[in-house]
Amino acid sequence: MRPILALSAVLATAALAQASDDQIAQARKRWSESPHGPMLERILPPTFEPRQLPAPRSGGARLMVQYCVQCHNLPNPAMHEAKKWPAVYERMVVRMRGRGNMGELMHDMMAGVQAPSDEEAGVLLAYLRRNAQKPIDPKKYPELASAEGRSFKLACEQCHVLPDPLRHTAAEWPAVIARMEKNMEWMNRVVGNSHPPDEPQLRIEEINVFLVKRARKG
Repeated sequence: MRPILALSAVLATAALAQASDDQIAQARKRWSESPHGPMLERILPPTFEPRQLPAPRSGGARLMVQYCVQCHNLPNPAMHEAKKWPAVYERMVVRMRGRGNMGELMHDMMAGVQAPSDEEAGVLLAYLRRNAQKPIDPKKYPELASAEGRSFKLACEQCHVLPDPLRHTAAEWPAVIARMEKNMEWMNRVVGNSHPPDEPQLRIEEINVFLVKRARKG
């Protein structure tokens, strides 16, 4: 019986992945046909995939792919801390319903976009808050004053709260930091920035040293 259950789980995961890919492809097709497409595509970096979502087979993860990719690339729930998500999410739902701070332009941009029901909105917000970024407690990490700690703080605070090293294992952190590096490169390309000489840079080796040493035991 166990091999049958395992096969069923594999097939269900494959079907969910295919459905997610189809929804993302449909969204990108809509962007390509919209005069607002280039702006929508630049809102978030294209570096996070459905398979990377926490609990990817959960209702919250499915709703993220169903609704969030209509307007931009898939967000990582860890891009905000839990207390920040409600205001961000409420702003997104208002926009999906064709309202917002850009009047008729917002209504035009959201043409064809589906908004979650009140019940779905509750599930999705709970998922985002449950999997939000967990901020570091500076009192527990006096090593933030070290060279590695300063590199970590200077680079990561540019985009979000400092993550707790216990969020990932030592084996997971290097891939996470590599994705953050791609995100920062993407953002600089989108806004056309060149690096000023005094701009804080992502010192990969030092950041990995700081996080890996203090990571969650895997």
